[in-house]
Amino acid sequence: MASEKIMEKGIRQDYSKRRKGGFIALPFIIANEALEKVPSYALVPSMTLYLKSNYHLTIAAVHNLINHWQAFSNFAPILGAFFADSFMGRFVTIGLGSISSFLGVAILWLTTVIPQATPPPCDHLAQSCKSATAGQVAILVAALFFKSIGAGGIRPCSMPFGVDQLSNKNEKILESYFSWYYAAASLGGSLGLTSVIYILQMYGWMVGYGVCAILMFLATVAFYIASPLYVKRKASTSLFTGFAQVLVVAYKNRNLPFPSKDSGYHHGKDSEITVPSEKLKFLNKACIIRNAEQEIGSDGLALDPWRVSTVWKVEELKALLKVIPIWSTGIVMAIAGSQHSFPVLQASSVNRHVLGGFEIPAASVTVFVYCTVVVWVVLYERVIIPLASKIKGEQVYISVQLRMGIGLFLSVIALGLTAIVESARRRKAIQEGLLKNPIAVVNMSVIWLLPQHIVMGVAEAFSTLGYFEFYHREFPKTMSSIGNSLFFLALAFAHILSSALFNIVNKTTSRGGKPSWVADNLNEARFDNYYWLLAGLSLVNLLYYIICSRSYGSTAEVIDEGYESEEE
Repeated sequence: MASEKIMEKGIRQDYSKRRKGGFIALPFIIANEALEKVPSYALVPSMTLYLKSNYHLTIAAVHNLINHWQAFSNFAPILGAFFADSFMGRFVTIGLGSISSFLGVAILWLTTVIPQATPPPCDHLAQSCKSATAGQVAILVAALFFKSIGAGGIRPCSMPFGVDQLSNKNEKILESYFSWYYAAASLGGSLGLTSVIYILQMYGWMVGYGVCAILMFLATVAFYIASPLYVKRKASTSLFTGFAQVLVVAYKNRNLPFPSKDSGYHHGKDSEITVPSEKLKFLNKACIIRNAEQEIGSDGLALDPWRVSTVWKVEELKALLKVIPIWSTGIVMAIAGSQHSFPVLQASSVNRHVLGGFEIPAASVTVFVYCTVVVWVVLYERVIIPLASKIKGEQVYISVQLRMGIGLFLSVIALGLTAIVESARRRKAIQEGLLKNPIAVVNMSVIWLLPQHIVMGVAEAFSTLGYFEFYHREFPKTMSSIGNSLFFLALAFAHILSSALFNIVNKTTSRGGKPSWVADNLNEARFDNYYWLLAGLSLVNLLYYIICSRSYGSTAEVIDEGYESEEE
């Protein structure tokens, strides 16, 4: 009787485990990401205007502040990924990140509610503006800090957490999941750049940022409400500690010869990988067994991991080091997308009335990038690939590396288009006698700005999805969050380098009292030259990517070991 109860309990537990995860859990994870993107995408362009009007900052100061904030927001995922993969697990990390993001947006909303939280309005008659006090800056920084910490928890873990829910992870399912996930995130961003920006423009900062806070609260609730449905993987041991052990042991064993037999490597119990790969061969010395009796226990585990590492740990570190060249190519691509101030200012200087009188908010013009991503994913998944497969008579699949290359190529085209359109806009401003008027609206339709944003949207769809899938394919599951965070690390470097490049161009081109290429007055500035510079850098980056991609070779499936499948 007792044995029957135990068996019945085991069957119930097994059934409960099998019920968890799957496609039913994905909408809640994707909803959390999409809802988080609405305020995130609305904040970046709106902050340009908010900081100028409410904190009285110059364009250069706003550009630098936003870039440094975005840089920190994209460095934070490295910490989030580390804690998720090594200590807390993805579920806890995403949950805490959602709460932190909500706090950040809520504090930002409070700066619009409490008059003392921002400097008083400028006195235009007296031509005086008071700067923000240290306390006011501290409140603003606190809001941005909590928002960045939240991004550090959500961004590296959300997509891999969705993959955890999928029992069938074949190539096509993963590609579709990545595509629809990114499309949903882009849709959320599009809503942020349209609906929220429209609310900000029509009803003011208090209502607009209040909506952002409510949406971030809903994102948090959407994630936690489905907690019983999730497969929650346990975190593994500290990855960075394991990497340090590999490097230390490899250095200690640098003078040892490589073993003639495969048994000379420590591969751990029941490991499917018994011999390290030939690439980065110097690291293989970390798993050489010098004295089995002194180094390996009866359970097959290393007695001291600082004396001998496993083949699997060596391969984990190699996976990280091997992708660095291709990862670095994403930095220049991200620099193109980190120009947050100029698209808003460019849009504000042209006629934004369309469809018989509707005026597109200046901060919403980049929505066409994200709308293009959504439309392209639908066309790619539902029309282009099925049609190509039907014509060819077999399943068509565009390789990850080719997709990344196409995205980088299209980004060069998009930057060139931006330079051409800006040159035409500036020339028209001069013809209309508006050179010295920084707030003038040129007799040029906003429609002329669409091609550059549409091409950049297709470039984003190819490259961003390609990079995400590349990291997922090349990293073992124990490193999924860290692999995912590399994309955001590239964004972080991009924002820092973008700020540095902007400052160098500003200082260099303003010598001799000449207007800078990136001057506050868009009509006196030469942003067309600035974007030609970005296009040139992107072209060099494309050639660098081709070299890196050919050197890397084709992507390969990675065996997933050392990964706990138990629930937390």
